[in-house]
Amino acid sequence: MEAVILIGIQASGKSSFYKERFFETHVRINLDMLKTKHRQSVLLDACLAVKQPFVVDNTNVTAEMRSHFISVARAAGFRVVGYYFRSDVSSGLSRNSKREERVRVPDKGLLGTYKQLQLPSREEGFDALYYVRIDAAGGFVVEEWLDEV
Repeated sequence: MEAVILIGIQASGKSSFYKERFFETHVRINLDMLKTKHRQSVLLDACLAVKQPFVVDNTNVTAEMRSHFISVARAAGFRVVGYYFRSDVSSGLSRNSKREERVRVPDKGLLGTYKQLQLPSREEGFDALYYVRIDAAGGFVVEEWLDEV
């Protein structure tokens, strides 16, 4: 049983990464789709109860945002894996500007999220932690986590 937490600003590739790597095996928990924290909680509780692997595809930029998901997943016996999407603001703004209007985030919102960003750490309770970056060809490169100083 695996709980995956994606971490990064908007337009950093999180949802595309989910679709590429986890669509066939993990339920996607996402506030943009579910619209309310209540619905998110109901879906999370269902995954925990039936031991269904899931991915939390929100920005999850602060340790506080991540802590609830980590604690309930670990308490239910899940392995918790984090993927931190290296946050390059200019690239995020560029990718965001190419999105359809209905899913585009205001630049102010993206910049505000970036200001809140806290690097994750293993001490938060992750069993594994990885960096993710987008290469020149648009593919995902996943690298082992190295603690930042």
